[in-house]
Amino acid sequence: MYTFIFSIAFLLLGYLIYSKFIEKLFGADSTKITPAYELQDGVDYVPMPWFKIFLIQFLNIAGLGPIVGAVLGAVYGPIAFLWIAIGNVLGGAVHDYLAGMMSVRQRGESISEIVGKYLGLNAKQFMRVFTLILMIMVGAVFIKGPANILNSMTNDYLTVNFWIWAVFIYYIAATLLPIDKLIGRIYPVFGLALLFMAVGIVYGLFFQTYTIPELTFDSFRNLNANPEKFPVFPMLFVTISCGAISGFHSTQSPLMARCIKNEKLGRRVFYGSMITEGVVAMIWAAAGMAFYGGVSELNSELIANNGNATAMVSLISNTMLGKLGGVLAILGIVAAPITTGDTAFRSARLIVADFLKYPQEKIMKRLYISIPLFAVGFLLTQINFDIIWRYMFWSNQVLATIVLWTISVYLIQLKKLYLVTFIPALFMTAVCSTYILIAPEGFQLNHQISYIIGILFTLFLALFFVAKTKIKTN
Repeated sequence: MYTFIFSIAFLLLGYLIYSKFIEKLFGADSTKITPAYELQDGVDYVPMPWFKIFLIQFLNIAGLGPIVGAVLGAVYGPIAFLWIAIGNVLGGAVHDYLAGMMSVRQRGESISEIVGKYLGLNAKQFMRVFTLILMIMVGAVFIKGPANILNSMTNDYLTVNFWIWAVFIYYIAATLLPIDKLIGRIYPVFGLALLFMAVGIVYGLFFQTYTIPELTFDSFRNLNANPEKFPVFPMLFVTISCGAISGFHSTQSPLMARCIKNEKLGRRVFYGSMITEGVVAMIWAAAGMAFYGGVSELNSELIANNGNATAMVSLISNTMLGKLGGVLAILGIVAAPITTGDTAFRSARLIVADFLKYPQEKIMKRLYISIPLFAVGFLLTQINFDIIWRYMFWSNQVLATIVLWTISVYLIQLKKLYLVTFIPALFMTAVCSTYILIAPEGFQLNHQISYIIGILFTLFLALFFVAKTKIKTN
């Protein structure tokens, strides 16, 4: 219990102390006009109250990620608490805040355009394609997944295809309508419900007969049931992304960068929402370890469920929260991924619009871009792309790494302390390069060889970065 409490405290202190340092480093200025006013169009650029933006941003970046990912990561043991706490405060929240504020300063541009500005034309072209594919993939998987769950909840009375169309129609509305008309109204409600769900789980952990494992000298190791196949480094750092650091967040931040009224609110919205997501992830990691009686038992249960953490989350919610838990479980398992999918399609529309320099005030112009995106997304729901989706976890962390390198270049050009993102960028480079060499969906190389290659690749990028930035600043 103490490890859990100290980890939560670390997250909160990170917001109270470190986020102010990062805000000062960036130079947030309350007198600067924000894109919400400068480019106000009533569709994407819409000034909104900060608490609404906070809840929308929280739900955009969270969805089911900090719940399912945390339960999956909890099989490694209490060391998962360390990764969520340290990774979030020093990596993920810094990544989210600076990516979001760079978008604010650059008229709400998509992350692909921002990367191109600092890493060059080739990086821009790569990121345009990479982020667009990622957004469509996320949108597609969060059509079919919730549709399957809704189908099972209605005892097959309504078919999967019916629910696919129902979710799809909602996605079309959420992508095309002004952001304050649909997303701005329902997201705050869903966001609050997700937070209430987490609070209820905390109450159960403290006041019911559960024991949260402590981080001790004995448990400071890999407690995964198959440690040889799934080493902590790099597997844990990809398994728990939402809650620690996630590249997907940088694709969502421009949505809110176009709505924020004042730069000084960026710390609450971007850094604050990531810290909140970290708290939620911490709660669910603790719940996963405690509910089944320990880490070993959690491993066994996950194996018995064929890795289906969603079903386990539903059971935990229903047991710990009772009837209310059943309602919130439906929200978490169905509504949360849907709210990730719809903003993925909306982000895809904005990525294409930014690339084509195509105004989005008129609905027909939004349709011209959206129809091809929806068509591809719908086609993907008709095929089994589970193997491809497994690469998305890795791709998500690759995106975070690229954005961290981009922010580092931005800071060094302004002669500011770039180490705040340079060090996390090095770490995530080592994680991503090693993961694809070791992972079952990767090259499955010998671990020692993979570590050597990963370290050498990271050192090469570090030297290349130092050389290039030195040339540009001299």
